[in-house]
Order: sequence, then structure tokens, then C-alpha cells
Amino acid sequence: MKAKGYSGWLDEQFAVPVSSPHFDWMLVKGFADVTYKSNFSGVDNTLWRKFLSSPDSLPVAWRGFAVAAYVDMLEQRAFGTYRELLEGVSLSCAMGVYLNMRGNTKEDAATGRVPDENYVREVMQLLTIGLYELGINGAPLLDAQGKPKESYTQTNITDLARVLTGWEFDTVNLTESSFMREPMQHLASRFSTGAKKVLNVDIPASSTGPAALKTVLDTLANHVNVGPFIGRQLIQRLVCSNPSPAYVQRVATVFNNNGQGQRGDLKAVIKAVLVDDEARQSGSGLATGRLRELVQRFVQWERTYGPISALDNWTVGNTTNPATRLGQSPLRSPSVFNFFRPGYVPPNSLLGSNNITAPEFQLCNESTVAGYLNDMQTVIASGAGDVKSNYTAELALAADAAALVDRIVLLLSANGLSAATSTVIATAVASISASTDAGKLNRVQAAILLVMASPEYLVHK
Repeated sequence: MKAKGYSGWLDEQFAVPVSSPHFDWMLVKGFADVTYKSNFSGVDNTLWRKFLSSPDSLPVAWRGFAVAAYVDMLEQRAFGTYRELLEGVSLSCAMGVYLNMRGNTKEDAATGRVPDENYVREVMQLLTIGLYELGINGAPLLDAQGKPKESYTQTNITDLARVLTGWEFDTVNLTESSFMREPMQHLASRFSTGAKKVLNVDIPASSTGPAALKTVLDTLANHVNVGPFIGRQLIQRLVCSNPSPAYVQRVATVFNNNGQGQRGDLKAVIKAVLVDDEARQSGSGLATGRLRELVQRFVQWERTYGPISALDNWTVGNTTNPATRLGQSPLRSPSVFNFFRPGYVPPNSLLGSNNITAPEFQLCNESTVAGYLNDMQTVIASGAGDVKSNYTAELALAADAAALVDRIVLLLSANGLSAATSTVIATAVASISASTDAGKLNRVQAAILLVMASPEYLVHK
């Protein structure tokens, strides 16, 4: 990587082809049997399979296949344009079910029925423009009273709900799962009649449903808010919880134009996030870094130590329970707002008193702290389901506690622990006898757990 440089390495990763799709893996493993039609069997397995081993790491029938197809779509469009990704999300069968765009039908004055507003609200609030008008640096624009200007009104929501009517699964046969990987189709008979609007853009009465959707996606994807709104959240997920306005502006500028006149080039945006000077500097202070998500810690440990699933079943399972597991599991967030909100500021804390956003701390409480440590102690020693790890290189260093800890600190934290913390851990590890193979293994497992329990590891900088 050093020879290629950061940019060269990222270009290489962007070019890695998407490995075995989730949908196809579930078919091969037999989850298309009608026995699994009404549950999520197989989804956890295939998600953990790719999280832990793939080289490309960057109530409904067939709900498991819906989720698999949705994640496949995200992987396929992750390095394209934001507009393409937004269309894939909007027409996904899984999203159609989750936020009620599937089956959304035109209003009926006789019964009082009105189009569903669920996806309409979330596509604006969460996926594109956010609640408030933003400057290019992500700061809210204020009105004459000093209050943030709202990006849209209830009237905008009502108008847009009429536009997004008429979408349905592209199938008449629910006994097979294959339709779940196809985008939804439009049924003109369910489409609201008359003129419509998306924000301040008119959609004529003559427009078909697909043409109207194109206008919606073009309008939202080209809104001035999208660059700073999405850019800031990418920085939060990939680099730091509380990015500076200047950092957000630099990323938003690349979103608006990748240097070749293209808007929303996700490769260029991701690269801008990761190679920015603020991302590459090892700063200090309250506003530096981010708390590692619980799932990210688990995935990093497993990938570091060569995950092996002998039968390719990846039975890690649902890790949601905060008392006995991690307290977080892929695609199992408790609400549409995900596991945490991007603007979350921890109350009753030094971060809170300084108004510093730290989203991942919304998952941090007494239960998840203890549950994480208990679960990691178990999986480090025994594996997770049928997934096992390989500590051969660490066992070779077990007789030298300091050298063992140095290697683990390098691999798991990129030497992010202080000398004092490493010494404390090495001293504790050295107290475990290494006179037998069992003792050496205990040393290795204890060293990994202690590093992963240290605050300097948990806060990624």
C-alpha cells in the first residue's frame, strides 16, 4: 500500500469486482425452499459471510431474499453515482416493503384514502436533503429570526406522496423468490391523476409514473443540500464523528463536481473523504476520531485473524441482544433512523457540554459495554458459531508478552495505544503462565481482549 499511495490503493479497491452475491449464495444454500418463505433464514449467514471473508469489503414473502437483493444492489452501485444509487434504493422491493412505497396507490375521495407518505418523508429527510437548508460547509442556513430554514413543508410531502404512487413487485407469482432482485414495476391504474409537484418543480398531468419518478430523483439528487448532507455523514462513518465545516465543504465540493463536470461521483467523494488532510492527521482533543461501532469491532477482529467457516455456513447469527451479544447486528436497526442519528450529542458528558456530535455513543450504555466484552471474550476463545480464527502468528510470540501485545496493538489499532496502556496490558498478559500450549493460547486470547477493551482502541483516530 505504501508504494501505491492512498489514492492508488483506493483506485485498486474500487476496481475489485463484487464477489458472490448474497442472493445467489442463499439460492445455492437452499433457502429458496418454501419452508423459508416467511422468515429471514439465511440473511444473517450471508451478511456475516461477506463482512468477514469477502475481498470486496468496502412481513412479506421471501423477506430474506428481499434483504439479500437489497444489499447486493447497494454493493453493485456503491461506487457509481449518487443518482444511480438513489434510484436503486427507491425501486428496491425491500425498500418498497419497508417504507410502504410498494402498493402505494392514488387517493380516493369517496373513502378518504390518501397516498402513503412514509417513503416520501424518509427519502427527503434521511437519504437526500435533510430537514434544514444547508450551506456547502454543512451549516444550517438561518431565517430572519435566527432559526434554521426548513428544507420542505408538509405540503411538499403531500404533493410528493401523490407522485410516488403505483409501484408494485414485478411478479404475479409469489411462490418463487427471483422477483425480489428486480426493481419494482409501475401500474398506471394506481397512479394519481392530475398535475403534481416535487418541491418547486412541476410534473404535468400527462407524465407517466416512471417519468414522474425520474423528475423526482433528478430534482432531489441535484438539490444543493445533498453534497454537504451526505458528505458529512460519509465523513462521520469513515473518519470522524465531528468533522470541521471546512472538511465538509471540501467533500461537498467534490460531490458537486468531481473535477470532470460530474456530480455525485461516489468514488471521487469517498476518496475525498479518506485522503483529506484532516483524515490523515493524527490529531488530539475531543473532536478527533469516532467511537468504533460494535459490529465494526467484531468484524475487524475476525478479519484480522483469518475467519474460517468450514462448511461456508457463517452461522454467527443475530448479535442484537445487548446482554449476551454485541448489542448491534447488520440491518437490524430498531428504527428507520438507523442505530444512531448523525446529529447525536451525548448528554451529561464532556462531549455534550461542548456540543460535539458523536453518533455511535447513542449505542453506548452499561448493557452494551458489558455485553460487548462478554461476547468478545467468548468468541475470541471459541469462535462465533461455525466461524473460527487463526492465532498461529500470535502463538509464536506468546512467550514474549511485550512482543505479543505490540503485534496485536499494531494489527488492531495501527499502534494507536499509548505506551503506558500497552505496558499495563503486557504486564497483565505476562502474569499468565506460558509453560504449556494452553497457557500460550490463554495469553493470546487475553491480550486480544484487553486491547479491544481499551478506550484507546474503542475510539478510532
